[in-house]
Amino acid sequence: MDTNGSNNLITLEDLQVYYRIAGGILADDKIVKAVDGVSLDIKRGETLGLVGESGCGKSTLGKAILRLTEPTAGKVFFKGNDLAHLPQKAMREHRRHLQMIFQDPYSSLNPRMNVGQIIAEPIRTFGLTYGESIESMVGDLMETVGLSRRFLTRYPHEFSGGQRQRIGIARALAVDPEFIVADEPISALDVSIQAQIMNLMEKLQAEKNLTYLFISHDLRAIRHLSDRVAVMYLGRIVELASGKNIYDDPLMPYTKALISAVPVPDPAIEATRERIILQGDVPSPINPPTGCHFHTRCVYAIEECKQIVPQLVEIKPLHRAACIRINSEHPHIEQNAEAGMRAIGK
Repeated sequence: MDTNGSNNLITLEDLQVYYRIAGGILADDKIVKAVDGVSLDIKRGETLGLVGESGCGKSTLGKAILRLTEPTAGKVFFKGNDLAHLPQKAMREHRRHLQMIFQDPYSSLNPRMNVGQIIAEPIRTFGLTYGESIESMVGDLMETVGLSRRFLTRYPHEFSGGQRQRIGIARALAVDPEFIVADEPISALDVSIQAQIMNLMEKLQAEKNLTYLFISHDLRAIRHLSDRVAVMYLGRIVELASGKNIYDDPLMPYTKALISAVPVPDPAIEATRERIILQGDVPSPINPPTGCHFHTRCVYAIEECKQIVPQLVEIKPLHRAACIRINSEHPHIEQNAEAGMRAIGK
């Protein structure tokens, strides 16, 4: 990873987040490997989509970048500074540049504060302005996210879910950040409101040159917003490519299964296309499978998959995947599997 690359705003190097769970008097403590060695670059001005099944570590990764969750090991570079090892006082100086939009607009806003107080709080915390200019600044932020200044004295319970999420976005924008982690920002909203929030995020990104880590399990939203997409499984990144390449030519069996679950808005195509059904549930992060974590659910797994930890390597130009059964000369696992079966006479 290039920590000094002029186009990289965030660089992760072997980032780990482990949790220790007490096993009780007669049992040993157990370790939950929520994020298990992630290395990743996020470029300035891009939206990197992060997708995967529930429980794969997406939200933990986002929080670890911002130090809302403390990393166990690894590095998080922001413009060349390793956030993971900064003292709290030094970290505070960077926090105004790194903000978060939370998943639940109902629980992420303080019900005892009105909208004006909620949005003004980070402005006051970082001392960006004082006195009457705060109210003017908050009013401008309200209008930026499509809400009226007249709502400043209202409380969160007086707003719809979509309006609350707009308030959360205004709060994140209040300190003029460079990087925003959007953690499932549309999952709690109606479909019609989801489109409005995504369009707002795109508009703000263009106006303010924002960089997003957009976390979601909704692959339609990921496809709409993301320049690049990282696919996560059981704490590891297993595929990384442009949004177009991920959807048009996925390489990993896991990615293929995820994309096959996305409905196609054409009845004729939807009726004939094949859905890939994964067998079993995601293994426990307390006791993940050896080797490739996905081998217990992969129809193409061979004995070596149980022993070798696959590395995230470039299989095609700007398209990386973590699978020992594919390479740059033979990128398609189905063809490799068929060739292997013919070789052994089956």
